[in-house]
Amino acid sequence: MLVLNRKVGESVKIANDIEVKVVAIEGGQIKLGIEAPRDVDIHRQEVYEAIQRENAEASILNKSMIDLIKNPKNE
Repeated sequence: MLVLNRKVGESVKIANDIEVKVVAIEGGQIKLGIEAPRDVDIHRQEVYEAIQRENAEASILNKSMIDLIKNPKNE
């Protein structure tokens, strides 16, 4: 893990097209601004993990679903 010190107004570049800027520091929170192309998904960690869990759950086919796909008219 790369650890950097940045002050308000300073930023970090990731590749050629992503910039993470420290917008404000208020108490124990840091506000970040992120500039990235529209096709780059940006999520908080907990949201990203929830999306991954939901995608994994949605991709699981149970036996009754498989049977229905194999035999849609219950023949």
